[in-house]
Amino acid sequence: MQEKKNILTYKGLREYEDELHERKVVKRKEVAQKIKEAREQGDLSENSEYDAAKDEQRNNEARIEELEKILKNAEVVVEDEVDLDKINVGCQVKIYDLELKEEVEYKIVGSTEADSLEGKISNESPMGKALIGAKVGDVVDVEAPVGTIQYKILEIQRSN
Repeated sequence: MQEKKNILTYKGLREYEDELHERKVVKRKEVAQKIKEAREQGDLSENSEYDAAKDEQRNNEARIEELEKILKNAEVVVEDEVDLDKINVGCQVKIYDLELKEEVEYKIVGSTEADSLEGKISNESPMGKALIGAKVGDVVDVEAPVGTIQYKILEIQRSN
């Protein structure tokens, strides 16, 4: 079974690469030092510092593995080459909520980069799926738990 491609923007790719480097080079040394210091305290059976350091090591290694998997299957969207005629991954969109009568802006990203608090929505989310392929002036229907919500596409730009 082929693994799912992780669609990333160039910025997202750099952030994951930087985090991986930080965890492999800096964090591993820090955790190894904590384990060494905890071992020097003697009996490991009741040594909470040792247990905490081993937990931290386990969590760090799990995140390294996760990052390596994301990067191995990364497909980078070159934002400068994104077609601005229609919405796609790598676009910044301004849409108008027809029910609430308000404008909202989103950046369309791959699922690994999605962060609703930063206005980054996944191309795989209900909102992302509805927006992909839409053009300025189109009205799209988004299925939500509260029912169908309609949005009008106001603007499509390259994300910064």
